[in-house]
Amino acid sequence: MNQRTPDDGQPTADDVVPRPGLLYFVGRHVVAPLLRLIYRPKVIGTRNVPKHGKIILASNHLSFIDSLVIPMTAPRRVQFLAKSHYFEGTGAKGAVSRAFFTAIGAVGVKRGAGQAAQEALEQSRRIIDTGAAFAVYPEGTRSLDGRLYKGRTGIGWLALTTGAKVVPVGLIGTADVQPVGAKLPRVRPITIAFGEPIDVAHYGPADSGRARRQATDEIMAAIHALTGQELAGIYNESPPANTVERVKRALRPERL
Repeated sequence: MNQRTPDDGQPTADDVVPRPGLLYFVGRHVVAPLLRLIYRPKVIGTRNVPKHGKIILASNHLSFIDSLVIPMTAPRRVQFLAKSHYFEGTGAKGAVSRAFFTAIGAVGVKRGAGQAAQEALEQSRRIIDTGAAFAVYPEGTRSLDGRLYKGRTGIGWLALTTGAKVVPVGLIGTADVQPVGAKLPRVRPITIAFGEPIDVAHYGPADSGRARRQATDEIMAAIHALTGQELAGIYNESPPANTVERVKRALRPERL
């Protein structure tokens, strides 16, 4: 992807991807071993994660701690997108949140459809181009009932556009460690399984809706094979706020 540059030839602020800071490396080499000692997670298939090249880690999503578990157990540097409100808080709490997510290499994006969704995908592509393993949740948001929801085709677009291999990731038990609403994690058994890399290039170009859908469905099937979750068969999204939103969703051919 060609970066946009100002008149002096330097990348613009929008093109600069935050890299993991000191906290990330402290976490991997100090905190992660301590957490593994406490939680004794079962980690399967780390050899399936290539040491080099463009990689997307596509995972199910059950808990807030998923975004900590994956970087701490993956055998290479991981970056991911995070909700923009983690970076926009005020006061001491906002400063701590902003420093933490910036330090671990998270990139803040606004949730939404249309232009907001496309900008998130473009930022995701920039992260992949840095050589980091990019972690993403194809369901879009965490599952509140434990079922595996239909994948949004943004993951297919990313894989087809960048040529990155997709490593499916299955998380089991993280919802029990920190359920929705819980402020502190509990000690519970968890499993992190990395599946074999998937190359979706044979489905066709990224501008093909059919190719994006087929690529996404293969990725979700691989995640399901790792987790054994009940399949929801629908997208994971909040109920439409009004009739206008209901109509917009009905007319939207696919979800990014």
